[in-house]
Amino acid sequence: MLIPSIDLKGGQIVQLVQGERPAIATDDVDLWISRFSGFPCVQLIDLDAAMGTGTNANLVRQVASSLPCRVGGGIRSVDRAAEVLDYGAKAVIVGSSLFQEGNPNIDFADKLASTIGPDHVIAAVDSKDGRVVIKGWTEATSITAVDAVRALEPFCGEFLYTHVDKEGLMEGTDLEAILAVKRATARRLTAAGGITTQAEIDQLDGENIDAVVGMAIYTGRLEIKYP
Repeated sequence: MLIPSIDLKGGQIVQLVQGERPAIATDDVDLWISRFSGFPCVQLIDLDAAMGTGTNANLVRQVASSLPCRVGGGIRSVDRAAEVLDYGAKAVIVGSSLFQEGNPNIDFADKLASTIGPDHVIAAVDSKDGRVVIKGWTEATSITAVDAVRALEPFCGEFLYTHVDKEGLMEGTDLEAILAVKRATARRLTAAGGITTQAEIDQLDGENIDAVVGMAIYTGRLEIKYP
């Protein structure tokens, strides 16, 4: 399944190369809400909240109440997770808060799952240079994505794996890295990072892996049918 992504930064929808260099920015949020209205799932990330540089809470509320969303970015407490679900989000994506001192934060993961239910928790495991990265991909840990997934599996209903090395480059993703994560868990997996073509989406779908796509959609590189 194709899951379009909406990344928010500075009150705009943006797409960043490698999580750093802006490539696309638009203020027309209503346009993309309309275009994505026919999709069963949309991924919404508040990049400012993820990086600790601000918040786009009003836009998160607007989009999450209009589209079937999974929402991430700056969800560092159980209360914030519950608040986002109250906006209308179907699930919350939690990343950095699931790691503490470079290792999985089992206490927080357990508290989150116990409070809002593991089916509402998508654990984000982002990898760069073979190691999990957190805090908006700015801080590397010493743990691999496979080890992180194994540790966090009891506390979530799904994993989001982002191969940061390929993010925003539109050069294709790393299927072997994605499959390694897939083999490490019985939970559903969504992959992101460089996915550009329909062939890649179909290949991932054949492995029962959903695909998050951003840059290729906004640039028109990937042609999709809007309602």
